[in-house]
Amino acid sequence: MDNNVFSSTELQIYFALLLVVLTNFLFLKRFLPYHQNVESMRPRLPPGPKPWPIVGNLPEMLRNKPAFRWIHKLMKDMNTEIACIRLGNVHVIPVTSPELSREFLKNQDSIFASRPTIMAVDFISKGYLTTALGPYGEQWKKMKKILITDILSTRSHKRLHDNRVEEADNIVRYVYNQCNDKDKGVVVDVRFVSQHYCGNVMRRVCFNKRFFGNGMKDGGPSHEEVEHVDAIFTMLKFIYAFCISDYIPCLRGLDLDGHENIVKKAVRKVDQYHNPVIEERIQQWKDGRKKDVEDFLDVFITLKDACNNSILTPEEIKAQITEIFIEGVDNPSNAFEWALAEMINHPEILKKAAEELDSVVGKERQVQESDLNKLNYVKACAREAFRLHPVVSFNVPHVAMDDTTVANYFIPKGSHVLISRQGLGRNPRIWDEPEKFKPERHLMDKDIDLALTDSELRLLSFSTGKRVCPGVMLGTYMTVMLFAKLLHGFTWSVPPNETSIDLTESKNDIMLAKPLHSLAKPRLPAKVYQG
Repeated sequence: MDNNVFSSTELQIYFALLLVVLTNFLFLKRFLPYHQNVESMRPRLPPGPKPWPIVGNLPEMLRNKPAFRWIHKLMKDMNTEIACIRLGNVHVIPVTSPELSREFLKNQDSIFASRPTIMAVDFISKGYLTTALGPYGEQWKKMKKILITDILSTRSHKRLHDNRVEEADNIVRYVYNQCNDKDKGVVVDVRFVSQHYCGNVMRRVCFNKRFFGNGMKDGGPSHEEVEHVDAIFTMLKFIYAFCISDYIPCLRGLDLDGHENIVKKAVRKVDQYHNPVIEERIQQWKDGRKKDVEDFLDVFITLKDACNNSILTPEEIKAQITEIFIEGVDNPSNAFEWALAEMINHPEILKKAAEELDSVVGKERQVQESDLNKLNYVKACAREAFRLHPVVSFNVPHVAMDDTTVANYFIPKGSHVLISRQGLGRNPRIWDEPEKFKPERHLMDKDIDLALTDSELRLLSFSTGKRVCPGVMLGTYMTVMLFAKLLHGFTWSVPPNETSIDLTESKNDIMLAKPLHSLAKPRLPAKVYQG
């Protein structure tokens, strides 16, 4: 669209911003001299564009969508690894430096341990009842303790081993079943397969079921599962999508950028599938029809306090289950799709991964979780995908709970700190040939940590500090198992009549612009796929 032409939606947004400026002008004029005197005594803010009164840099952000690309371009043009962009009355602090990231997430972790209270999270978490998305406070402490102790503990991980393995085996059978001609293979939508593998695993560990309906005979998702996964990914897309009302709260409800309606619709769709399962299970435990703990939902329901009262309300259970799905589906599926696309364009990488799998596993059985620690090259491929192709550009925002100073810059209370996954992973000061997919760069250590994390924050996968993802164990096993199962079970190449995979990023996010389609052929004896 011509940058000099305003759409009707943009005109509405700018008109609303103008009203905000006008209604606040007289109030600010009265207090501005005092505000300026206080500001003059503080250390300087990180560098950034000069903000407009009241609305800050929102006009520039709205004219340069998507916001994450605009922010990274600003930082590149200013040649800085930390910036300050004021959106409304919020100081947004993007960071692309590992050293500065460690200052925020490690050295001053206790100050930056909160989350913003924003529209999408409010709806998804049913009023901030959850862990990862909720602001710092007693509710967050309560839910985090439950997740660490009862849900995502090592004991729980072992108990749900069979659920995870069955879904990994199922996705291999599903792809194999598509190959009507085993010699010619079949063109597979890798994004579809990997996302639904993740959806299947999460449904099994949360609800002990693969399908909401009858499912498909070949093991693939039916329309219920497709709707469910699509709604989860819609939530993920809009959780921190730089919604205008998140920075000027008085505009909430007007839905000027359309985000609110989209998020509400996705929440309703997920509730449509989750709520009947949760409510029926609660009743089963009340009636005594359910006696054995089989999944996360059972654990949530059976948690009791000293007086034998339920620790969690139904609303807390519903909200936390949804958040677990959100945390579990995106990283593994995106990493595999991007990694496979890169590996197909570099067949020598695919060959090395297959040779390692054959050496460790052989060709007479499928990969098991017990094999994963020995698959260093496969893990290196996964880590390289996290580095070069993170699922989102910025990590979930950290909110400053007090004024502080970082690298001699003043960081005001309430600032939203955005650690750039792209900026860390592609930082040319840290990485040699940062734009190149090179798994070997991660083989310097004798054994690669299965968790795929980096203590120096040169890349960011599952965060760190108080806000580290509690599901890091589950997420990393899901990721490495997805890589191992599909790289071991099939050869992958470009579809017929194509010469390479297009690695263009999407305009509005950093996923592949076109879902990866690849020719898959079975590489193991037929009996192995039926096991």
